[in-house]
Amino acid sequence: MHRDVDRLRTFSRRSLLLGGGQLGRFGLLAGRLYYLQVVTADQYALLADENRINHRLLAPSRGRIFDRNGAPLARNTPTYRVLVIPEQARDLRATLDDLARLVPLTEERALAVLAEAGRRRSFIPIAVREDLSWTEVSRVAINGPDLPGVALDAGLLRDYPAGEALAHVVGYVGPVSERELTGDPLLELPEFRIGKSGIEKVYDQGLRGRPGLSRFEINAIGREIKELHRRDGEAGEDLHLTLDLDLQRFVHQRLGAEESASAVVLDSETGEVLALDSVPAFDPTAFANRLTRTAWHALIGNPRTPLVNKAIAGQYPPGSTFKMIVALAALEAGLAGPDHEVLCPGFMKLGNHTFHCWKRWGHGKIRLVEAISQSCDVYFYDLARRVGIDAIAAMARRFGLGAPLGIDLAGERPGLVPDRAWKMAAQGVPWQKGESLVVGIGQGYLQATPLQLAVMTARIANGGRAVRPWLAHAPGSPVPADEDVGVADWALDLVRRGMYEVVNGERGTAREQRLPEPAVAMAGKTGTSQVRRIGRAERLSGVRKNEEKPWEERDHALFVAFAPFEQPRYAVAVVIEHGGSGSQTAAPVARDIMVRTLELDPSRARPVLSVENRRRPGPAGRG
Repeated sequence: MHRDVDRLRTFSRRSLLLGGGQLGRFGLLAGRLYYLQVVTADQYALLADENRINHRLLAPSRGRIFDRNGAPLARNTPTYRVLVIPEQARDLRATLDDLARLVPLTEERALAVLAEAGRRRSFIPIAVREDLSWTEVSRVAINGPDLPGVALDAGLLRDYPAGEALAHVVGYVGPVSERELTGDPLLELPEFRIGKSGIEKVYDQGLRGRPGLSRFEINAIGREIKELHRRDGEAGEDLHLTLDLDLQRFVHQRLGAEESASAVVLDSETGEVLALDSVPAFDPTAFANRLTRTAWHALIGNPRTPLVNKAIAGQYPPGSTFKMIVALAALEAGLAGPDHEVLCPGFMKLGNHTFHCWKRWGHGKIRLVEAISQSCDVYFYDLARRVGIDAIAAMARRFGLGAPLGIDLAGERPGLVPDRAWKMAAQGVPWQKGESLVVGIGQGYLQATPLQLAVMTARIANGGRAVRPWLAHAPGSPVPADEDVGVADWALDLVRRGMYEVVNGERGTAREQRLPEPAVAMAGKTGTSQVRRIGRAERLSGVRKNEEKPWEERDHALFVAFAPFEQPRYAVAVVIEHGGSGSQTAAPVARDIMVRTLELDPSRARPVLSVENRRRPGPAGRG
């Protein structure tokens, strides 16, 4: 009996302990359930939603670009594209082959799609071709049942209405490369485009806009089921340029007859760029719509360099267009004046070297205004010898040469204005007197871009205000302020008078380009920069003239001008690569551009020239 009682007591204690343990476990479980379902319910609901709901950024509409009059230069046009979903295509290669029978599809693009399918998850759509015509859309839609995995989609395509005429200024957009990724998730969207050149690149951030967001439900393997919410992005800021599209198209058409050339038109009062062109050019829309490898190699292999904006990146000896700078340096130094006279027998000797004038028999006794109008080399040899290279270089820099001007375009080159310090640093040898004479006529080490020549001309025309060129500014940013170059008005007046005589004088080198209406008289300066002299070997082989040399060895033709003479408003610079004489090749082009510029001036009520008198080509002098 006693043993049974002890056994019962032991059993009761064990049952109590076991029951207490079970109760404790149930308590812990209940507490944990309460913690998970009540205390942290929101957190786990969010995690569950993140497993069930996915988010995707939506590319915003890119900001548009307009000219000064509101004409569109870059816009977004609705387009259709054809997509393929690899997991739904039984045989992706066969599907692409079938698709190629309906819409043009290169083998290069087909291979790229196959490679992209190998890198992505099989249910993610891949763009096969964009910018489908309505006929192509119809073909794909009708044959849809026989094209497993193929789908049509609507989107936006960047369009450039001006085409090649503004390719170098507006630029183009393209896919984001690996080195352009910054961690911004917007840049990782497969179809997102960013600015690659021109205005599109410089103002890319403002043009991009703000992305939208799409929330959609997915299943366990990540496939989309349905869209739950959508917030469209904010379009990028529109941009208005200083350019005049009508003038730009005219300039591009006028330069189109040349193998390689560039031109710049500036408002000499404000620095606004009214036209800036470089030929040959390219089609910017082709870059926005997946440029083919063949087309790319054709562009980079073209010896006329269509991808280079020669207006800001082409560097040329300015030739006789530089003589105004030499004149101003001499006038400021007190070494010349309106009555300073030099005898030009057709050459000048310095030591054992003979420096020739372009006019073999010489100009005789000649003064400053006549020397500019007739482009006498000997006169400027004399000025350069007496003034010296350092004073000439200092004056050139004050007029915008030798350094980037800061235009809002990528790729601007600085040109080169040599002096004694530069040569010692670059070559380790001292400057020679003969080199000053060569620079005095715009040759030698001297280099300038067409944009710099236009700015130089504008500063001479406007009385010495250091205007800087610009195309656009982000909203709220100020227009560049002008400074003064610090040259006396009487000196600038004398140089401008010489430029007037170049076009309007009886013996001016560009007298054939005179405008018949005195109220809009044009002043200018011809220039011919030598690329390679005709040596003894060439003469023995029968080469006597510039045009008999190979194209790439011919002289460059230049012309700078401003108008109207009495109240200057516009400055023009034209450079025709290997075009020969500035007076015969570049001056007629610049004249036509100036005429069109004046005709488009809204302050003028009547045309400057009749159509039949617009062009009057003809030799007047080398320049």
